[in-house]
Amino acid sequence: MSEQFSVQHPILKRMYSLDGDVEQRTGIYDDWAVSYDQDTIEGLGYLGPALVAERVADIVPAGTPILDAGCGTGLVGAELARRGFSTVDGVDLSQGMLDVARGKGVYRRLEQADITRPLPFGPQSYGAVVCAGTFTAGHVGPEGIDPLLAVARPGGHLVMTVLTLAWERMGFQRHIEELARRGTARLVEDRADQTYHTQEPVTCRVVVLRTT
Repeated sequence: MSEQFSVQHPILKRMYSLDGDVEQRTGIYDDWAVSYDQDTIEGLGYLGPALVAERVADIVPAGTPILDAGCGTGLVGAELARRGFSTVDGVDLSQGMLDVARGKGVYRRLEQADITRPLPFGPQSYGAVVCAGTFTAGHVGPEGIDPLLAVARPGGHLVMTVLTLAWERMGFQRHIEELARRGTARLVEDRADQTYHTQEPVTCRVVVLRTT
C-alpha cells in the first residue's frame, strides 16, 4: 500500500512505508524523539495536533479529563494546554517520545503502552480521548479504536485524525459502521480533506465518535 502515498519528503516516505511492526516503529520513534517537533511542525507544517485540539475545545469543557493516545512528544498536549485543558494524560509506545513529552510539563500522567491493547487506565476514565497522527499508513489501523473507546465515559468523545488514503483502504469506515451496529459508538462528525501537512499534498479526516 505504501507506493500509493505520493509524498516527496524523506521522513514521510520512511514512515508511510513501515509494515506496522511494533518493535521497528518504536525504535524509529525513540531515535527520532529529539528532533521530531522540529522535523514535523517546522519541516512538514504538521497540523494534526492543532486540528484535534481545536475540535475537542469546541465539544467539551476545559475541565474535562482527556487521554492523548499516541501522544508522542506532547504536541497535542501542548495544544490542549493552550486552550485551557489541564487534566491530560498521555500514552505512547515510544519511551523516547514520552521523555520529550514529559519535559513539556502539560501532562498529569504518562504511560508507555500499545493502544491496540487494553490500556493501563480504568474504564470510563475520560470525558474525551484524542488521537492525532497515529491512524495512518504503516502505523495503527482501526483495531486501535476500541481500546480508546473503552476508557471513555458514556457520552464521551473520541476525536482522531485518519489519513485520507487510509480511511477506506485500511478499513476505518467499515469499522466505524460496525461500532454503530454494535451500539458501542456513533459517528458524530467526519470532516474530510483537512490539510494535514502544509508542505506536502497530504490530507486527513477529523473524525468524532461519541460513546453510547
